[in-house]
Amino acid sequence: MPEETFVIAGASLAGAKAAETLREEGFAGRVLLIGDEIERPYERPPLSKGFLLDKEPREKAHVHEADWYDEHGVELRLGTSVASIDRGAHQVRLSTGEPVSYDRLLLATGASVRRLEVPGSKLQGIHYLRTMADSAALKQALAHGGRRVVVAGAGWIGLETAAAARSYGNDVTIIDPEPTPLHAVMGPELGGMFGDLHREHGADLRLDQGVAGFWGAGQVSAVVTSGGAEVPADVVIVGIGVRPNTGLAEEAGLEVSDGVLVDQSLRTSDPDIFAAGDVANAYNPLLGRRIRVEHWANALNGGPAAARAMLGQDVVYDRIPYFFSDQYDLGMEMSGVAAPGEYDEVVYRGEVPSREFIAFWLSGGRVVAGMNVNVWDVTGDVQALIRSGRPVDTTRLADPAVPLAGLA
Repeated sequence: MPEETFVIAGASLAGAKAAETLREEGFAGRVLLIGDEIERPYERPPLSKGFLLDKEPREKAHVHEADWYDEHGVELRLGTSVASIDRGAHQVRLSTGEPVSYDRLLLATGASVRRLEVPGSKLQGIHYLRTMADSAALKQALAHGGRRVVVAGAGWIGLETAAAARSYGNDVTIIDPEPTPLHAVMGPELGGMFGDLHREHGADLRLDQGVAGFWGAGQVSAVVTSGGAEVPADVVIVGIGVRPNTGLAEEAGLEVSDGVLVDQSLRTSDPDIFAAGDVANAYNPLLGRRIRVEHWANALNGGPAAARAMLGQDVVYDRIPYFFSDQYDLGMEMSGVAAPGEYDEVVYRGEVPSREFIAFWLSGGRVVAGMNVNVWDVTGDVQALIRSGRPVDTTRLADPAVPLAGLA
């Protein structure tokens, strides 16, 4: 029998963990891990946290040591990409022109930042954060302090980079068209708390308005809001979300809608092609619908799940979405989905003003999401409540004396 070849398009966290899992599960065939960056696979949370704050070295973000790939027989091709897929021939063509035949193919192509297409958007000093190189450049721009920093977007990336900018001693203004930070993620109740947190640390929040353009002569010097105000700026950080990198899948004729459509085993409309991480819009049987998750935990767990499915194992990927963030003296973990319209009640365990509490989002009496703020070692219990799908007694849910484990 000829040796099987598994190709992984995307040397991302999901791709690297998939390669690792293939070897752990005993796959002895050829594994090619292909990435367009020159940096070996790394995790992204440090880019807006420890690495950006200069608290962690660059190497800590890498998924594996440099020699791991050779030691495990994984062909790591950096600075290249999969340019096209010939599904009929079971072959990919690399950006170098090299054809590679495959038995199974994993798309771990991730996502790209959404860019602001407004007047002045090509000026120097406007930063986006997606890659290690982006983070290094932003750290250099912030590290000396005393600069006027404008952050466009009050989502997770915007708030974390704003906190980093303030920690370096810069003046910070945050602009967002929603009425509260994180409005689309957790609604106004907790979004307002994050707004207060940043105000207390000296940030100026300009909400209910967007960015209409940038001024400057080569270098950005001001941001123009949709309300007509001009905000002085030496550095601009744009954090308005990402788009899944679906071009390769679309050109190959795979089913695509807000990501590459995959089933609960992370298999695409082609039985020999799988997708994981930011690019995958997966059917989650626990939630009963499709969901595309852009967070670290999804890449960490999705890559291995896809690898096992590629090996023919029976895989049901029903992880509860999970995210964590650190801003100033606030650390939090969030599980589940709590977008406006997907819940009808918020229950608090602990005191919100103290910023040491757990918030639960409920729909029809059932917990659909939970966020622990400066409270630790409860994620398993929160996720058990979500997974149970049973109505809970909200009085007991709010009572810190009642163990969470007994409510699931």
